[in-house]
Amino acid sequence: MAYNIQKICIIGDGGWGTTLAILLSKKDVQVSLWGPFPQYVKVMAKNRYNNKFLPGVRIPAKVHIIEDLKTAIDESDLVLFAVPSKYAFAIIKKMKETGINFSHMPVLSVTKGVDHTHLERISQLIKDELGTKAICVLSGPTIAMEVAKGVPSTAVAASEDIDLAAAVQSLVNSSTFRIYTNPDVTGVELGGTLKNVIAIAGGVCDGLGFGTNTKAAILTRGLAEMARLGKAMGANPSTFSGLSGLGDLVTTSFNEKSRNRTVGEKLGKGKTIDEITEKMDMVAEGVETVKSVVLLAEKYKVAMPISTEVYNIIYKRKKASQAVEDLMGRKTKPE
Repeated sequence: MAYNIQKICIIGDGGWGTTLAILLSKKDVQVSLWGPFPQYVKVMAKNRYNNKFLPGVRIPAKVHIIEDLKTAIDESDLVLFAVPSKYAFAIIKKMKETGINFSHMPVLSVTKGVDHTHLERISQLIKDELGTKAICVLSGPTIAMEVAKGVPSTAVAASEDIDLAAAVQSLVNSSTFRIYTNPDVTGVELGGTLKNVIAIAGGVCDGLGFGTNTKAAILTRGLAEMARLGKAMGANPSTFSGLSGLGDLVTTSFNEKSRNRTVGEKLGKGKTIDEITEKMDMVAEGVETVKSVVLLAEKYKVAMPISTEVYNIIYKRKKASQAVEDLMGRKTKPE
């Protein structure tokens, strides 16, 4: 099926949603950006800046910043879903309440997380709740500010619908943002999701003052955990060696402004998760995702020791140093 995408609605005015609105406004398409807080949307529409989530980057006049959800979505050729996973179900429910028929409207999800209540990937949740038949996932090593500033970046568009993946690739690809395609939706979506948990573990290493040996070990064994769970859930293990797995894991674990790495660093320095998150405007997806990961590991009977220790540090107030000691003291085995 050929896709003629001329009108795009972006649901979610966070850093990534705003970045994609700016990028797509440079194409020959109409772009609408919707956010859940009308007062903040009005400020953005007037000032043309998203100072909370993407400070210093001007939003072009071509981007229509809209308060009403139905107006934003109506007659769109593509809905781009960019809502943090913690709030995904609530926003999807609002979309459903508009009465719009989503069965033949393609949806592109860029959310990196799992819905904790339903234990579903976000693309699964969208399919189940909205009846969407054509869905694509975009993921990769994409720090929003870097992409917005035109720093050369890459991502992968995954869909079982080859034509939709190709349409998204053509739509989003630019001289500074190279897009690949992949049919493995499960693997690409899980790669972008699970890496946030491992990135927190990498940040804990920084907070404890460890060196590159420790961090390299955490990322390597963490990647193995990601692939193990992915395989159990139907993904191609090799996908985790690509952009949405290894690529995203590296950038999230080493970028000093990465929210997940920063949360981990502060945990490593002894702060509690409440002390950390109460001062954050942006969402560190891994904090919520690790709840789902522990449940998924149990459901699919997959060993995920690093992810489990991240959960223990965050939600059981385990000392980070003790978590490391317990990981190092596990029974030896082949790689």
